[in-house]
Amino acid sequence: MRVDVLTKEYPPAVYGGAGVHVAELARALRGAGRLDVRVRCFGEARDEPGTSAYPEPAELAGANAALRTLGADLPMAADCAGADLVHSHTWYANLAGHLASLLHGVPHVLSAHSLEPLRPWKAEQLGGGYALSSWVERTAYTGASAVIAVSAGMRADILRSYPFLDPARVHVVHNGIDAADWAPTGARDLLPALGVDPDAPSVVFVGRITRQKGLPHLLRAARELPPHVQLVLCAGAPDTPEIAAEVEHLVRELQQTRSGVVWLQRHLSRPELVQVLSAATTFVCPSVYEPLGIVNLEAMACGAAVVGTATGGIPEVVADGETGWLVPIEQVDDGSGAPVDPDRFVADLAAALTEATADPDRARERGRRGRERAVADFSWTAIAERTEAVYRSVLDPAGTRP
Repeated sequence: MRVDVLTKEYPPAVYGGAGVHVAELARALRGAGRLDVRVRCFGEARDEPGTSAYPEPAELAGANAALRTLGADLPMAADCAGADLVHSHTWYANLAGHLASLLHGVPHVLSAHSLEPLRPWKAEQLGGGYALSSWVERTAYTGASAVIAVSAGMRADILRSYPFLDPARVHVVHNGIDAADWAPTGARDLLPALGVDPDAPSVVFVGRITRQKGLPHLLRAARELPPHVQLVLCAGAPDTPEIAAEVEHLVRELQQTRSGVVWLQRHLSRPELVQVLSAATTFVCPSVYEPLGIVNLEAMACGAAVVGTATGGIPEVVADGETGWLVPIEQVDDGSGAPVDPDRFVADLAAALTEATADPDRARERGRRGRERAVADFSWTAIAERTEAVYRSVLDPAGTRP
């Protein structure tokens, strides 16, 4: 069976969890040897066999970003001729999957890593392009043979956002983690060059600067951290100038009142990030919208306890009181995920972080259990098997199509 996997992000151009997911899933599916997997991604040419890249058309340079995306989708869809099934990831590639399905008469499986109706702040980034991306996503969901949600929480969001979908078409297959690549290390040699004190307790954040990641809430909560605790922010790629300015102001304000605030804006290498996570007293995920959160799995696999918001798929990964702490949040019902009472959420987040850093031995024990959970429940081999089962379910009833 030939499966064409369609995605915007693919190594080396990976900036979020969806890109990590596609790269690891493709590797696991290929490694199983049962499928012919062709990856079609955005951007510059790759030298990986079976992988083709599609740049945005030069004719659309300067156009709205959503239009440039659709310009890359069209040749991608055309090149899916000969596939038995297409599998798209995120709205960026959803139109390519939808058109390929119509054009070539093959099933379209769609993986949901986020939902446009639950990211209204993207209007700040895309302007009218947000209406276009929303139309693309809705159209693709309408026509997809199957939808894969990365968590049960995400499945509930999908059915709430698109109530016309048959629930039987929406499957849960979690994100995964490579527990060999992400593993605790005692090495600390790379940390001093990053400005991180390997001997001081630390709270670590990793993520893009976007509304959904809740970074401004964390920066306000960090004002209450004990003075000896470091705050390590691996945060870059802001969505808009407005949120970039807000985060910069909050970081600089915090740096004026306390030491140990380290802001790393460049993309860290995996060895650097593994050392940062392995040395962390706790990892923090203050997201207001998180379908699952591969970053939490990466931190857990490196032996870090996690303090995460009790929203989306995070409670399916972080076991409160066992592998970390879950911070309660009551959210407004406008799709933004914003807390009803931001001050209460910030106070609860600060309390959980203070508790986590006050007892490093307890945090270390929860981190050890988190590593065990990540290895046992979230291997990419298992994720690939579940994904392949979805593929076969949408082919002929016996699943015997070659």
